[in-house]
Amino acid sequence: MTSPAAPLSAVPSLPVLRERAVRLRALVADGVLVLPNAWDAGSAAVIASVGAAAIATTSGGVSWSLGRGDGQRLDRAEAVEVARRVAAAVDLPVTVDAEGGYGPKPDDVAETVRALVGAGAAGVNLEDSVAVGGPLFAVADQAERLRAARAAAAGAGLPELVVNARTDVVLFGLGGLDDVLVRAEAYAEAGADGLFVPGLLDLDALAALCARSPLPVNAMAVAGGPTVAELAATGVRRVSVGTSLAQFAYTAARAGAAELLGAGSLTEPAGALGFGEVDALFGRG
Repeated sequence: MTSPAAPLSAVPSLPVLRERAVRLRALVADGVLVLPNAWDAGSAAVIASVGAAAIATTSGGVSWSLGRGDGQRLDRAEAVEVARRVAAAVDLPVTVDAEGGYGPKPDDVAETVRALVGAGAAGVNLEDSVAVGGPLFAVADQAERLRAARAAAAGAGLPELVVNARTDVVLFGLGGLDDVLVRAEAYAEAGADGLFVPGLLDLDALAALCARSPLPVNAMAVAGGPTVAELAATGVRRVSVGTSLAQFAYTAARAGAAELLGAGSLTEPAGALGFGEVDALFGRG
């Protein structure tokens, strides 16, 4: 099992962070990176303990943990603080779901990237939706936002920062494969390192996208959907799961609470982690 290398108060130094960003790049270049998304320091440590090569956060899960709904309802300071705790809890590269960058302008995105680099992020996800359901930023406008992210990372001493450009064309039903490819070309030219297309799980369509995209493609796996192996066979290089693990955790909490409040008993779920196992993930820092 992997345990964290530092107490929660620590933030990776810039040399360590640069090494983690380089490692994150290599994980996509050398194979398929599987990212079971975390939503706080505890879930990140648990995910690291079973062999994850890197940690990705989910903005939905982070929002829920802070008592908010998903959909760009966090502010920058809240998101950065969670990122800091996650990055300090594991000795792995951490890529942070930065939603729409916490502001519409390139300067907003730049400020967010600088703050996340300062918090220990080796990568960021930046989406092109203005709001849940759309509309999307115009292609040229989103490209400028991505350029601002790239420049901010370099200015903060982390030119290796991995910028994963999320497009919600498919998720919100705002276009087809050709529209995704237009954005992929523009985002690649603006300095993005990957293309995340949530909602696209048709294997033939994914294969067509991977064959034509100038950027490595990230797909979001869902319960009952294609397996990692099936997604990898299309050419996908990065697989994440969004809020799924957070949903599973909340489902377990609800079931336990309902049993205790109803029958008055508490049945330990099969394979439940013991107190000592969880506590040991955090050392004594």
